[in-house]
Amino acid sequence: MNRPDHTPTVLVVTSQTGVERDELLTPLKQLRDKGIHVTHAAPSTDPVQTFVHDTAPDTTVTPDTDLASVTVDDYDALVVPGGTVNADKLRTVEDAVELARAFAGAGKTIAAICHGPWLLVEADLVRGKTMTSYPSLQTDIRNAGGQWHDEQVARTKNGWSLITSRKPDDLDAFCGAIAGDLGVG
Repeated sequence: MNRPDHTPTVLVVTSQTGVERDELLTPLKQLRDKGIHVTHAAPSTDPVQTFVHDTAPDTTVTPDTDLASVTVDDYDALVVPGGTVNADKLRTVEDAVELARAFAGAGKTIAAICHGPWLLVEADLVRGKTMTSYPSLQTDIRNAGGQWHDEQVARTKNGWSLITSRKPDDLDAFCGAIAGDLGVG
């Protein structure tokens, strides 16, 4: 995807609350540090409340834009952070579900960590895919036709590229896999 005259672009999508802090902030920082243009979108531009381990409220992050204002044509990859509440809320937001489908339909990269794959289950994008997630999602993924494995990073290419990881401990490998998929070292 990386062309000499093109800076890779990534769209990170969250709900307004329940986002696992490190699963939002670490990809934002690590991908930007690699020279990738990263945009954070949420249902509105109101501050997003992050949490640590789903229970302890932490920092708020103001998204760059709202979901209704973004288009798949402007991005090379979609990143979906976890957080149980975030992922559960995000999969009920039609703009987010349609964005995931549009990224897959355009043959672009989608990366999801922890509970983030719930959005992909809702969008009916896991059938036939090998993936990982937080362990509690394995039944949902299998029921949706995916093949779940307990590994740091799982990758599948079949029309579009899917990168998944399990938890915050996997963030360095997760971010490295996204950058690698975009041709950035």
